[in-house]
Amino acid sequence: LAFFIFLFFNVILFFLHSTASVPVVTIAVLALLWCGVSMPLVFLGAYFGYKKDAIEFPTVTSTVARAIPPPRPVFNPTHGIFVAGIMPFAAAYVELFFIMSSLWMDQYYYVFGFTLIVYLILILTCAVVTMLVVYSQLHAENHRWWWLAFFAPGSTALYIFLFSAFYFRSLNASGMLITYFLYFGYMFLISISMLLVLGAVGVLTSLWFMRKIYGTLKVD
Repeated sequence: LAFFIFLFFNVILFFLHSTASVPVVTIAVLALLWCGVSMPLVFLGAYFGYKKDAIEFPTVTSTVARAIPPPRPVFNPTHGIFVAGIMPFAAAYVELFFIMSSLWMDQYYYVFGFTLIVYLILILTCAVVTMLVVYSQLHAENHRWWWLAFFAPGSTALYIFLFSAFYFRSLNASGMLITYFLYFGYMFLISISMLLVLGAVGVLTSLWFMRKIYGTLKVD
């Protein structure tokens, strides 16, 4: 999806005779890397994954799902999803501003070490916040934590996209329609990437957390 959106924008820039369009040779190299490297690695990972043993859980669960009581407003999963993304976004807000400036205002960016530290803080914040949200749902007798663990840290991507909309107002952008398509299209791809990365962190952290807390239970 990301490649085809990029290709769509590049075709428009090519017909507009823009210098921002990517050469055809570069696109061919990207397609070759996708078909020759990425796809074989997917099948290779699937081959080794199927040969692995299934994940064993520390306790035996019932085959009949337990009824979930109506949550109080404080423990509403929807509220938890939107609130959980605020803290990770706040942790990376300052660095995000400088990254946006380097992307869209042609400013040099060279503090990659500090960016790595902020990225690690962002990952750690997402992991901690997700565990708190999942534990609050378990306390409310809600056992459906999978998608909650994905969208709770992934909601940071929503705040990144909203921040990009406010940041666009500070740019002296032209009134051409393609300018809006390019800016919000690429920021949409960046936000989707952050959703997938931070959501994966939340799910893996929650799975580890659930195995730890239920592994301490003594079932007779």
